[in-house]
Amino acid sequence: MNVEQKYQQWVENADASLQPELQKMDDAAKEDAFYQDLAFGTGGLRGVIGAGTNRMNIHTVAKASQGLADYVIKHFSQEDRRIAVSYDSRILSAEFARAASGVFAMNGIQAFIYPQLMPTPCLSFAVRALGCAAGIMVTASHNPAKYNGYKVYGPDGCQITTEAAEDILAEIEKLDVFADPKTMAFEAGMKKGLIQYIPDSVYTDFVEQVKKESLLGDEPIDKNVAIVYSPLNGTGLKPVLRTLKESGYTNVTVVKEQEQPDGHFPTCPYPNPEIREAMRLGLAYAEKLHAELLLATDPDCDRCGIAVRNAAGEYQLLSGNETGMLLLDYICKRRIALGKMPRRPLAVKTIVTTDMAEKIAAHYGVEMVNVLTGFKFIGETIGRLEEQGEKERYIFGFEESYGYLSGTYVRDKDAVDAAFLICEMFAWYKHQGVTLLQQLTSLYKQYGYCLNTLHSYEFEGAAGFEKMQGIMAAFRGDFKELGGRAIESMKDYAPGIEGLPKSNVLKFYLSGGASAVVRPSGTEPKLKVYLSLSAVDEAEAREQEKALSDAFQGFMK
Repeated sequence: MNVEQKYQQWVENADASLQPELQKMDDAAKEDAFYQDLAFGTGGLRGVIGAGTNRMNIHTVAKASQGLADYVIKHFSQEDRRIAVSYDSRILSAEFARAASGVFAMNGIQAFIYPQLMPTPCLSFAVRALGCAAGIMVTASHNPAKYNGYKVYGPDGCQITTEAAEDILAEIEKLDVFADPKTMAFEAGMKKGLIQYIPDSVYTDFVEQVKKESLLGDEPIDKNVAIVYSPLNGTGLKPVLRTLKESGYTNVTVVKEQEQPDGHFPTCPYPNPEIREAMRLGLAYAEKLHAELLLATDPDCDRCGIAVRNAAGEYQLLSGNETGMLLLDYICKRRIALGKMPRRPLAVKTIVTTDMAEKIAAHYGVEMVNVLTGFKFIGETIGRLEEQGEKERYIFGFEESYGYLSGTYVRDKDAVDAAFLICEMFAWYKHQGVTLLQQLTSLYKQYGYCLNTLHSYEFEGAAGFEKMQGIMAAFRGDFKELGGRAIESMKDYAPGIEGLPKSNVLKFYLSGGASAVVRPSGTEPKLKVYLSLSAVDEAEAREQEKALSDAFQGFMK
């Protein structure tokens, strides 16, 4: 079918809620909405909300859900056919979650759905707690308000593998978007018992597991630290506040404008704690209240960003790498002090996360495993340890994009756990008369200053895609140096090395303890370059970084 035929099919068959948008479409809008089907990959679906095959709507969600249902029926016995469902605060998230549950129910699959919006880690937890064959989380994570998405999880509580994604996609591609999805009204599914609410006990168990990650022991510390918290109008409010309150952190002020769930994100158009603009209101609250610590979690509460006061009394945002290094060091230090360090301890990070973490791990005798970008690879590492009866070896996993996990109770990054541990770490160091920035400085003194930066280069359209392919091929050529630094070695992850899946990623190890990772984005038409530089101090590192980033900038042209 061409674009016009698809458009006419939707005008004739689409839900009434989509008709006004369809009627207003000009040729350019039709082209964008119908030129392809929304891509389904290891991250599930993600796209702009609206009418069309290339949009997130009730029909594309039902089609994906039918494909997932067919996959589950094909691969799991009748008694194991259960799917857990959760959703965030985004526009239409609840409707999409209920629609998916209705599809599962009509296919004879037991659907378990949270009675209210819940974070991504709570979905990962429920999949395993309820013995499900799969799980779905309706979220577009930290994307702007016009997006929504549909993440799919396997029975291990991890986002699905490449193989599973390919199998599910094959099932989806067999389907006609209107004729084939089998659907049941949500209320009918509830009456038949094919749709059930996830019991409160599952949520309570999740909170209890997070609290068990505490490393204070019997040490009496003052938990009355002044904290400002923003859930960025997402799902974090209840679980983060509950966990902190039950653990004794009661001096918490919530950013009122960002407190309640709101998929329009009126005060933070890009609700991502990695970005200063998203933290702007929280920083204003912190300044007004003279707070000691600012925390913010993204809409599906799997990423956590922080800010602390520096010596000048101004608030300084910490990067994901900086927070991750502080947490890794704190966890190692406290586990040793409490006699809780396992035999052959192991931590996990992604290959684009700071190289300095390896030095910290080595200092404490912790094995550092490097995995591909994406927290599911950290989750899969925990799963492999569990299969080998060595789950207790895992002590921490993190990625530079603000994702952290210290326990094995879930298999995805968890900002409830991160917020809790950050507050504990902050209070513990305060009790020692040390700030987090002072501790970070002491880490740099011990291991050498390390600067990590990310540069993105956009390549729009088909021509841009071709150019990206050409640049990646050129990087695989016979290079001797980059930005004036000798290339000491290069790892090409395309064939699948070190037990990792095949991935179009290159990592260059450069003279002077620097490294550069180059990879195409999995979700956007961008090439990403991650630089990690070691130097005597920040000024020298910035100078070196400029020379290297300028070299890449020139290469991209």
